[in-house]
Amino acid sequence: MATIGTLERVSAASLSQIILGAQDAATAGDPTIAIIDVRDDDHIGGHIKGSQNVPSRTLEAMLPTLVRQLQDKETVVFHCALSQQRGPAAALRYIRERERLLAANKAAADREQSTTAGDGAEEDGAAPAAGEETPAKEQKVVVLDRGFVGWQEVHGTDERLTEGYRKELWEDGYWG
Repeated sequence: MATIGTLERVSAASLSQIILGAQDAATAGDPTIAIIDVRDDDHIGGHIKGSQNVPSRTLEAMLPTLVRQLQDKETVVFHCALSQQRGPAAALRYIRERERLLAANKAAADREQSTTAGDGAEEDGAAPAAGEETPAKEQKVVVLDRGFVGWQEVHGTDERLTEGYRKELWEDGYWG
């Protein structure tokens, strides 16, 4: 089971390379990475380009929807301002909700399979039935090291990576 201590972290430098690579590879704008920014009222002054703001105060209600929306992403990155509390806690809650939903879906599929297994159909070597769910895609969930504060120090003014950046809000350090 994942814990705060076992969550993988990604540096701003590594994440920027992933984002730029995804931008180069995906002209349709649907990269294999999702960035979830869980800042609340401190979500001003800029954000990582392409990130989705899901304020931590709304995360619990949004988790089932978020898991469905992100099911095809290979990597999901969570962050807050410093990625010390809200970001890691959100990543853990996401991982646990994803595991819960996957287990529930598997149990439902198993129940359906057991009710149709008695119809005398040959099952060995048979292809999956139409509409049968495929196994869940592996997904890596990570936390942005040093959060948006660390990100903006390196990439704040880079318009390829950061949107809505307001340098004057960051000149005197983190104000949140």
